[in-house]
Amino acid sequence: MSNVISHAGLPAGSLQGLADATAALVSSLDLDAVLDQIARAARDVTRAEASSVLLHDRRRRKLIFAAAVGDHAPFLIGEEFSADLGIAGLVLRTGQAEWVQDVSARKEFYAEFDRRASFRTRELLAAPMIYKSEVVGVIEVLNTRDAAPFGAGDLELLKVFANLAACSTRNAQRHETLRRENVGLRETVLAGVEIIGDSLALRRMLDLAHRVARTNATVLLLGETGTGKEVLAKYIHSNSDRHDKTFVGVNCAALTETLLESELFGHEKGAFTGAAGQRVGRFELADHGTLFLDEIGDISLSTQVKLLRVLQEREFMRVGGTRTIACDVRIIAATNRDLKRLISEGRFRDDLFYRLNVFPILMPPLRDRREDIPSLADRFARRACVELGVPPRTLSPDAVALLMSHPWPGNIRELANVIERAVLMSDGAQILPQHLPADLLAGAAPPASPDQASILQSQERALVLKALNECGWNQVHAARALGISRDNLRYRIKKYGLHRPAEASWEGANPS
Repeated sequence: MSNVISHAGLPAGSLQGLADATAALVSSLDLDAVLDQIARAARDVTRAEASSVLLHDRRRRKLIFAAAVGDHAPFLIGEEFSADLGIAGLVLRTGQAEWVQDVSARKEFYAEFDRRASFRTRELLAAPMIYKSEVVGVIEVLNTRDAAPFGAGDLELLKVFANLAACSTRNAQRHETLRRENVGLRETVLAGVEIIGDSLALRRMLDLAHRVARTNATVLLLGETGTGKEVLAKYIHSNSDRHDKTFVGVNCAALTETLLESELFGHEKGAFTGAAGQRVGRFELADHGTLFLDEIGDISLSTQVKLLRVLQEREFMRVGGTRTIACDVRIIAATNRDLKRLISEGRFRDDLFYRLNVFPILMPPLRDRREDIPSLADRFARRACVELGVPPRTLSPDAVALLMSHPWPGNIRELANVIERAVLMSDGAQILPQHLPADLLAGAAPPASPDQASILQSQERALVLKALNECGWNQVHAARALGISRDNLRYRIKKYGLHRPAEASWEGANPS
């Protein structure tokens, strides 16, 4: 390197400037700080009036001004243009540096940004930022600060500097990606996924989930509150090709319009009162992974417009920002509202509905899968005992019967809360009817549908399935536990379409 520089007639002090710039580049992993340092160092080592760093967005085939210094810098940050345009576009395509002594003589020069910023570019140097044979961006320096024009030594210096800058940029980008994935993976791993039951309604729902999981189709989960929509969203993610990427969820009903937009798209410093710094949004955190939008029916019409644009264009801008950010995110949305009714009332956009309603899945309420109640209640009891630090509790047959007859307007979430309370109320090894809430003890009125006969059948199916599971699907032992013959048991297995849970893989899944 020293031979090339000295042969090129490098001005005195430039080598020290390069060394100082290199030290500054390796001192930070913050992407914005690194890019700003690159732009400043490039200007200083070449004695230029201005400089800029343009990063290549491969997915959108755009060059983006990621950093700039000089009088025209405020007009450039975040601006973008086609990667086929300008001297920078030429450098990107060829991977070769360019020294343009008179830009007016080059047809490739793209003068649009000079016009916007009232700046006059006379000459420029542009060098590719190359990392492992890939051009990740371009550094440009414009006009010298003194009367002397750029020289061959400046071009060689910028080429060396651009390669060092490419490595620093890629390291900072990887650090940023890992940081974002870590946030999303913490949510995914710590939350866990567990789906319990063997009812026909559940198996139908999971069959649909399996059909759509390995595609990139948008999924809309519909159903009452408490039916486990977020659990199913995580189940779909964990069985998709994106399972090793992040799963990020946001409750759209829990935030005001301004905060929701900031949560989804991020914001720049000073975008609104209280925005003390830059914030990365959920779309960026979920890049290449899955974004779960819960309670989608509660978002405002203005936010719906912005969300629709992201779904259509696969790009967005942070609140208060000017730079377009591309994203590759699989969307799973959920709501307990009737979106078609909201459309007729003018409270939900029909074009957004059709974007979301690509693959709808209806979540069955707990009253339509009563045979799963004993398994769910047992699981909730075991979990509650561990979390509360109490000895194990089991449910008595009478307690199970009361649970089976309750209408469960709050669905699975209500059942989990009832069981946790019962664990606290019980003193012995068994949860008895008196440990359950008063409305269950009073024999709350059963729902209008299904009828009493259906409830009894669900109870019988649940008891048969419980005995089979407890006996490891040994039919002789299960029949003995139920007090019926083996032939009678076989008849009920066939009647209710029972099979070993392990064969269908419905009972549990943990995301990678």
